[in-house]
Amino acid sequence: MVAKEQQTNYTVKNVETVAAGKDVQVRLFTLASGEVIPWHSHSEIADHFFVLEGELTVETRTPDDYRALGIGERYQINAGHAHQTSNRGTKDCRFLIVQGVGRYDFLRSPVQSDRVRNNL
Repeated sequence: MVAKEQQTNYTVKNVETVAAGKDVQVRLFTLASGEVIPWHSHSEIADHFFVLEGELTVETRTPDDYRALGIGERYQINAGHAHQTSNRGTKDCRFLIVQGVGRYDFLRSPVQSDRVRNNL
Protein backbone atom coordinates (compact mmCIF):
# COMPACT_ATOMS: atom_id res chain seq x y z
CA MET A 1 0.00 0.00 0.00
CA VAL A 2 1.33 3.43 -0.90
CA ALA A 3 0.41 6.29 1.40
CA LYS A 4 1.02 9.95 0.67
CA GLU A 5 1.99 12.03 3.67
CA GLN A 6 -0.54 14.78 4.17
CA GLN A 7 0.65 18.40 3.96
CA THR A 8 4.17 17.44 2.83
CA ASN A 9 4.14 16.53 -0.88
CA TYR A 10 6.32 13.43 -0.69
CA THR A 11 5.42 9.77 -1.10
CA VAL A 12 6.54 6.80 0.98
CA LYS A 13 5.58 3.15 0.86
CA ASN A 14 3.40 3.27 3.97
CA VAL A 15 2.52 5.40 6.99
CA GLU A 16 0.32 4.25 9.85
CA THR A 17 -0.79 6.45 12.71
CA VAL A 18 -0.32 4.54 15.97
CA ALA A 19 -1.47 7.36 18.27
CA ALA A 20 -2.32 11.03 17.79
CA GLY A 21 -3.11 13.70 20.34
CA LYS A 22 -3.13 17.45 20.52
CA ASP A 23 0.63 17.76 21.04
CA VAL A 24 2.10 14.33 20.33
CA GLN A 25 1.87 11.75 17.57
CA VAL A 26 3.31 8.31 16.95
CA ARG A 27 3.56 6.90 13.44
CA LEU A 28 4.98 3.78 11.83
CA PHE A 29 6.75 4.50 8.54
CA THR A 30 7.88 2.06 5.87
CA LEU A 31 10.34 3.41 3.33
CA ALA A 32 11.09 1.35 0.22
CA SER A 33 14.65 1.28 -1.05
CA GLY A 34 15.61 4.75 -2.30
CA GLU A 35 12.69 6.61 -0.69
CA VAL A 36 13.42 9.92 1.03
CA ILE A 37 11.58 12.17 3.45
CA PRO A 38 13.04 15.47 2.20
CA TRP A 39 14.87 18.16 4.16
CA HIS A 40 12.58 19.79 6.68
CA SER A 41 12.33 20.96 10.27
CA HIS A 42 9.65 21.35 12.93
CA SER A 43 9.03 24.55 14.91
CA GLU A 44 8.09 22.99 18.25
CA ILE A 45 8.46 19.22 18.25
CA ALA A 46 11.35 16.79 18.52
CA ASP A 47 11.49 13.65 16.36
CA HIS A 48 12.40 10.39 18.08
CA PHE A 49 13.27 7.62 15.57
CA PHE A 50 13.25 3.92 16.52
CA VAL A 51 14.40 1.52 13.76
CA LEU A 52 12.45 -1.75 13.58
CA GLU A 53 13.61 -3.23 10.25
CA GLY A 54 16.27 -2.38 7.70
CA GLU A 55 18.51 0.66 7.91
CA LEU A 56 17.44 4.30 8.27
CA THR A 57 19.74 7.12 7.21
CA VAL A 58 19.27 10.38 9.13
CA GLU A 59 21.07 13.52 8.02
CA THR A 60 21.05 16.81 9.90
CA ARG A 61 22.26 20.37 9.46
CA THR A 62 23.71 22.66 12.09
CA PRO A 63 25.45 20.55 13.05
CA ASP A 64 25.95 18.54 9.88
CA ASP A 65 25.64 14.89 10.77
CA TYR A 66 25.04 11.61 8.95
CA ARG A 67 23.82 8.51 10.77
CA ALA A 68 23.02 5.06 9.41
CA LEU A 69 20.78 3.48 12.06
CA GLY A 70 20.17 -0.25 12.28
CA ILE A 71 17.55 -2.40 13.96
CA GLY A 72 17.10 -1.47 17.62
CA GLU A 73 18.88 1.88 17.31
CA ARG A 74 17.28 5.24 18.06
CA TYR A 75 18.03 8.87 17.32
CA GLN A 76 16.54 12.20 18.40
CA ILE A 77 16.33 15.44 16.46
CA ASN A 78 15.30 18.52 18.42
CA ALA A 79 12.89 21.22 17.22
CA GLY A 80 14.31 23.69 14.75
CA HIS A 81 16.99 21.35 13.31
CA ALA A 82 16.77 20.64 9.59
CA HIS A 83 16.89 16.93 8.77
CA GLN A 84 16.29 14.38 6.04
CA THR A 85 15.58 10.68 6.41
CA SER A 86 16.04 8.03 3.76
CA ASN A 87 16.37 4.35 3.01
CA ARG A 88 19.67 3.80 1.23
CA GLY A 89 19.49 0.04 1.73
CA THR A 90 18.17 -2.62 -0.63
CA LYS A 91 15.30 -3.77 1.63
CA ASP A 92 12.35 -1.91 3.14
CA CYS A 93 13.05 0.13 6.25
CA ARG A 94 10.41 0.32 9.01
CA PHE A 95 10.71 2.79 11.84
CA LEU A 96 8.57 4.22 14.57
CA ILE A 97 8.62 7.98 15.02
CA VAL A 98 7.40 9.72 18.16
CA GLN A 99 6.85 13.44 17.61
CA GLY A 100 6.13 15.96 20.34
CA VAL A 101 5.53 17.59 22.65
CA GLY A 102 4.07 20.57 20.79
CA ARG A 103 2.25 21.57 17.63
CA TYR A 104 3.19 19.52 14.55
CA ASP A 105 4.35 21.29 11.41
CA PHE A 106 6.53 20.34 8.44
CA LEU A 107 8.73 23.20 7.23
CA ARG A 108 10.51 22.37 3.96
CA SER A 109 14.20 23.30 3.92
CA PRO A 110 16.36 24.40 0.96
CA VAL A 111 18.17 21.79 -1.12
CA GLN A 112 20.84 19.60 0.48
CA SER A 113 24.05 20.93 1.94
CA ASP A 114 27.36 20.53 0.07
CA ARG A 115 28.41 17.78 2.46
CA VAL A 116 25.38 15.65 1.65
CA ARG A 117 25.37 16.52 -2.04
CA ASN A 118 28.95 15.23 -2.28
CA ASN A 119 28.10 12.08 -0.25
CA LEU A 120 30.59 12.94 2.48
